[in-house]
Amino acid sequence: MLEKIKSLAKAYAPEFINIRHHLHMHPELSYQEFETSAFVQQKLKEFGIPFEVKATTGVVGLIKGKNPDSRIVALRADMDALPILEENDIPYKSQNPGVMHACGHDVHTTCLLGAAKILNELKNEWEGTVKLVFQPGEEKNPGGASLMIKDGVLENPKPQAILALHVNTILEVGQLSFRGGKVMASADELYFTVKGKGGHAASPQLIVDPILLSSHLIVALQQIVSRNNNPFNPSVLSITSFNGGNTTNVIPNEVKLMGTFRAMDETWRFKAHELIRTISQNLVTSMGGELDLHIDVGYPCVYNNETLTAAAKQQASIYMGENNVSETELRMGAEDFGYYAQAIPACFYRLGTMNKAKGIIAGVHTPVFNIDESAIETGMGMMAWLGSTIV
Repeated sequence: MLEKIKSLAKAYAPEFINIRHHLHMHPELSYQEFETSAFVQQKLKEFGIPFEVKATTGVVGLIKGKNPDSRIVALRADMDALPILEENDIPYKSQNPGVMHACGHDVHTTCLLGAAKILNELKNEWEGTVKLVFQPGEEKNPGGASLMIKDGVLENPKPQAILALHVNTILEVGQLSFRGGKVMASADELYFTVKGKGGHAASPQLIVDPILLSSHLIVALQQIVSRNNNPFNPSVLSITSFNGGNTTNVIPNEVKLMGTFRAMDETWRFKAHELIRTISQNLVTSMGGELDLHIDVGYPCVYNNETLTAAAKQQASIYMGENNVSETELRMGAEDFGYYAQAIPACFYRLGTMNKAKGIIAGVHTPVFNIDESAIETGMGMMAWLGSTIV
């Protein structure tokens, strides 16, 4: 089985590199993946794999092997792109100006399609059922994963586990990485409107200065992590936008702040929300101002089931060789895969796409992101191997 999967991955790699090119040329923003969804559906039809549509643009395929009820595993890929103008000079450059697959979701979708073709071709040689989850809207709240779950993606049949890969631009091509337990952070958006009483900058005694209030607020917010959180529990609070006023001699009536809060512990996460509310309200009020605060609760942290991840890492070592499998570093980035991980055992692993020798080193979410496309063969083969062996 191992050699058959490797052989098919190698044979089909050129076909799926072309599929990746098509997807890269036609990126679509979150919840607008209509052409991408139609393309995925067409490919599943060509492969002879039944599917259904969920959450408007999501696609869920089902491949039944021998004894289909003996094990049920889900494999997930995200399909949406980012609002970035691509700067790569490549034949398959984005044809949708201002929209780009800068996070590798074209790679993820391609690898899952490739795994689907391999698994379907070999379905008489492995046991159980594999659920193929092509998901919209990973890049934007409320997260396509949450919508897919609401639409029943984890039911009928219910998977015993779910796995997904993600490109890693600091891991050499031909490498994979895994990590059990905490892997990625939750992500919540912070929106503050600090209201004061504006007026002439030369008469500060007659005003309530929201710029001064906001400056104190930014500093005070830093104590939430530094003086309330266990320093061994990763967490970040960053204010990323400060908007108020437009000239030198007028103090405005209000200032708007935006920021992000990240955590890897759900209990601390929501305790911190209360601290943000209390400290912000008390400080602004004590200085004579008013505050409107909205915390947009985003994705939960990604927690990899330790037993599942250990098993997946072992299978990866069998497929790739131990020297090509390493441990994923902790990241404060976020992923809506965390919603799946809250519901069933999950494993989110990394696919190396960097090639220093070829100068392929750009990070995700940049206008020059790209991959060494030999990663496609590794990604689709590995997904097929895990889909046929795990649990």
